[in-house]
Amino acid sequence: MKSLPSEIKLIFLIALLLVILLAAFTIFVVLMYNRKQLLYFKEQQLKEAEYQNQLLQKELEKQKSIEQERERISHDMHDDLGAGISALKLQAEFLKQKADNDDLQNDIDELLKTSEEMNLSMREMLWSLNSGNDTLGSFIDYAIQYTANFLKRTKIEFWSESEDIIAETPISTELRRNMFLCLKESLNNAYKHSQSSQLKLSFTQKDKEFVMRVSDNGIGVNSEKPEGNGLRNMKRRMQEQNGECHILSEGSGTEVVFRILL
Repeated sequence: MKSLPSEIKLIFLIALLLVILLAAFTIFVVLMYNRKQLLYFKEQQLKEAEYQNQLLQKELEKQKSIEQERERISHDMHDDLGAGISALKLQAEFLKQKADNDDLQNDIDELLKTSEEMNLSMREMLWSLNSGNDTLGSFIDYAIQYTANFLKRTKIEFWSESEDIIAETPISTELRRNMFLCLKESLNNAYKHSQSSQLKLSFTQKDKEFVMRVSDNGIGVNSEKPEGNGLRNMKRRMQEQNGECHILSEGSGTEVVFRILL
């Protein structure tokens, strides 16, 4: 076989070289394009992160402003409304000492009772407004204190227990308020209808699940009787917080269970 002329070999080598250069150029262009795309995406991610940080900063500033406003309202209520209620109560007690008429004394007693109820309601509002109470431990302490005060003038024996509670667990003001209103309703039901001599308030926490139980040793609940407004309100409040409310009554006694994911 005759060897190819040198001119053809040269042309072949030049063509091969051009193909190699074209392939290298193509690879270079693709790499540069990918690099620019990567830089563009990173730049977009940085802009998005900066935008999200700005939104977060604005939200934090908004929350701080709300908390400051809550604190201001709380202080104003304590200083103005609280002082007014205390002055009203003192004045009523002074008038009662001077009153000779039994009917007038009874009316003053009703006034004193109303002022005490107003004072208690104001304390509840102050507690709910205080952002420093937005923890699970604070809620449990207040719930136990409220229940003890509620039952101290009754013949119902009260005790409480807590299990695996992480006191620093944060909870929202709305959840804290709704849980407390559910507790008040369950205590009112137990006092008015259960005919019980003992009441137990228990709290348990497992991971993010929190459970509050109000148990009594009374006559139980008639399952054939339609639900009252109080029970419906408790269930509605818990559902609005993505939680549950169940009434357990087998034989004697009733247990109201409130279950929520923190």
